Amino acid sequence: MLPVVHNPNYHAPLPDNHRFPMGKFAAVAAILTEFGFGPFHIPSPAPADWIALAHDRTYVDQVLASDVPAKVAREIGFPMNDRVALRARTACAGTTLTARLALEHGIACNTAGGSHHARHEQGAGFCVFNDVAVAIRVLQAEGVIRQALVIDCDVHQGDGTAHIFAGDPSVTTMSIHAAANYPTRKAQSSLDVALPDGTEDADYLAALDEMLEAAGAVPADIVFYNAGVDPHRDDRLGRLALTDLGLAERDRRVIDAVRRRGLPLAGVLGGGYMDDVDKLARRHAILHLMARDALDNG
Repeated sequence: MLPVVHNPNYHAPLPDNHRFPMGKFAAVAAILTEFGFGPFHIPSPAPADWIALAHDRTYVDQVLASDVPAKVAREIGFPMNDRVALRARTACAGTTLTARLALEHGIACNTAGGSHHARHEQGAGFCVFNDVAVAIRVLQAEGVIRQALVIDCDVHQGDGTAHIFAGDPSVTTMSIHAAANYPTRKAQSSLDVALPDGTEDADYLAALDEMLEAAGAVPADIVFYNAGVDPHRDDRLGRLALTDLGLAERDRRVIDAVRRRGLPLAGVLGGGYMDDVDKLARRHAILHLMARDALDNG
């Protein structure tokens, strides 16, 4: 059975009509249960010392004390209170646990994670802490891994991840995203594939194949895969035009490419923005279904 990580604290209450679909995390867990997944692995909140391996300690302490400067809070887009802080800490621990399970079982998936706009100094773009960066730094500090590869297929560039690992040869960051989408000022990943608005399944998958070919030459002890579903044509914050079948094929190709190398893969949820939370959650669950198929088929 595919190891899946979930904690109810992935949900934090937000004001009515907030743009971020916070309800999707509980909905993903409910749908995965419906599909026969579980029991879930439940992470405890990450300690501040873990998070400070990837983020400025002053910023970490501000988040945990609900004392984030107003300008930074606006860039993040969340009310910076204790529940949001708990959610961010738990997501960091969840991705770290997902990585540990992937190292043990070959593949594992989180029901949250992928907060890739948070950079060393602060959060941004609905991302408080960069959970993938925290997980990599924790595992490196423990001597569990030396090198990591991040494959980011969220529709937005993984700028925070690129910033955190800039100049670090132990971590390779790859991002395939919509060129004209947020963030306006892009970072420089190890490899960036920027696509024009309206890119559909066939062209997207062809570009992805080229990126995966390049990824095949990268030394790594583990791969983190951000499987954001916001490249979908119906996503309200995306600018690409993938279908559900296109997303499923994307996930299959990434997972197969990593599995062929015999590398463990830790999957995180990434972005997805729709008012229909059930439909959105079912789209996110494609990752877990593709991962389970890969594990079942060896």
